Amino acid sequence: MTLLSVQHLGKSFGGVAAARDVSFTLERGEMLAIIGPNGAGKSTVFNMVGGQLRPDRGAVMLDGQNITAASPQKRFRLGVGRTFQVAQTFLSMSVAENVQMALISHRRESEALWAPARDRYREEAVTLLAQVGMAEIADRPCSALAYGDVKRVELAVALAGKPKLLLMDEPTAGMAARERADLMDLTASVADAAGIGVLFTEHDMDVVFGHAERVIVLVRGQIVATGSPEDIRRNPDVRRAYLGDAHALERPKGLNPA
Repeated sequence: MTLLSVQHLGKSFGGVAAARDVSFTLERGEMLAIIGPNGAGKSTVFNMVGGQLRPDRGAVMLDGQNITAASPQKRFRLGVGRTFQVAQTFLSMSVAENVQMALISHRRESEALWAPARDRYREEAVTLLAQVGMAEIADRPCSALAYGDVKRVELAVALAGKPKLLLMDEPTAGMAARERADLMDLTASVADAAGIGVLFTEHDMDVVFGHAERVIVLVRGQIVATGSPEDIRRNPDVRRAYLGDAHALERPKGLNPA
């Protein structure tokens, strides 16, 4: 069964259509990128899948279950993890405590907040941190981390919900080139091992063509192309959508399309 099925989503703001009849699917273990020029509707579509926006029409199905009206919190408990363009962590807490809080939330144990929770799920949190290469600094405060490491912690937090689907909004924003490649290599490895479907938005074409198995191109709220990175790179409609900049879709040096 298809993991994620997005069916005819539509959303307007003040009479302006931000998304029009958007439909696509995502399989387990697949990495699918959504790209498009500024104002294409990427964030609108992404937030309808994540639950931050309610569509005017259409449906979002997860494992055959209609989650269109579900809150982001309910989606998290149903297996939808998310990372954000600006990393969302508690800077005053340690690396491990951030992951422990996510584990507590996933289990709906909010009463833990009224009692000492420092040791709750500690071992499980460190195991998750080991998956993202952060176990050795589990007790370091997040405020002391380099930004690339904060993004790894955020990935561990998302994995704490045992996601079937991982949504990544501009995952490499603000990172150096080597950090971007490392984070996406790590994500691909974790997703493949656990059978997690990954849907991500990204402006960096190196990241898109180096890691996505399929690419969706949005223009003015509509899908104009879907295909492999190579298909998208060669598509003349896509090139025109990027303001006629042929260089924007050339093969990134040192990276091959997935």
